[in-house]
Amino acid sequence: MNDLPVVLPWVTVITVVYNDAANLKATIDSVAALDYPHLEYRVVDGGSTDGTTELIRCHENTVITAWTSEPDNGIYDAMNKGWRASRNDSLIIFLGAGDLLLSLPADMACFQGREVLYGQVLIGRRCFKPSADWRLKCGNTLHHQAMLVPKSLHIEPPFDTVFKMYADFDFNQRLLKRGVSFVYADGFLASALPGGFSSRKDYREMMRVVLNNFGPAWMLTALLYLSLSRLLRILSREARS
Repeated sequence: MNDLPVVLPWVTVITVVYNDAANLKATIDSVAALDYPHLEYRVVDGGSTDGTTELIRCHENTVITAWTSEPDNGIYDAMNKGWRASRNDSLIIFLGAGDLLLSLPADMACFQGREVLYGQVLIGRRCFKPSADWRLKCGNTLHHQAMLVPKSLHIEPPFDTVFKMYADFDFNQRLLKRGVSFVYADGFLASALPGGFSSRKDYREMMRVVLNNFGPAWMLTALLYLSLSRLLRILSREARS
């Protein structure tokens, strides 16, 4: 009896960019280097004028499957556009300009499209340790650079543009609230530039997200958890100095 053929899911990589040709090239190259047969790469440009669109044109029909360039209403509006245009049967991952997708999960054929896959993200010299347990109710413990989300879990664009910095955190919490499984995937590795959009903090908006999704008790828990985590980081830096 012949072995059944291996069926690999489709992966959609989406890059949202605006006037960042200097960093976009490395991101395109990282996608081009992936040895994965079922992959589409979509770039959503916000109407760049710095040579970004010329760079995109150099890679269309080779690395880049499709792209648009037009004004948008912010990063999450652009991410929603990319989500809407993606294959309905794909796992979606977002990379910003300068982010690198170093490797996909080791055994993609094992995943059936009903769970969110997540891995590790290198930020400068630091390896971000992800978690998708109770801590995801308190803070943004997952990074989009190493997250594959089945579009089938939310066919319509998922990001609430009321949130300017944490619409992705809000979406992750809503998936968790629905009971969607988050599965750590061996071999799934990405890198992100330090000091990017996701490194900025708006604790008021973060607490609004937690309050909306899990209520006031979890918001208070999140405040205590984040305060304690910040204190431990400060003490750790002082101990090393």
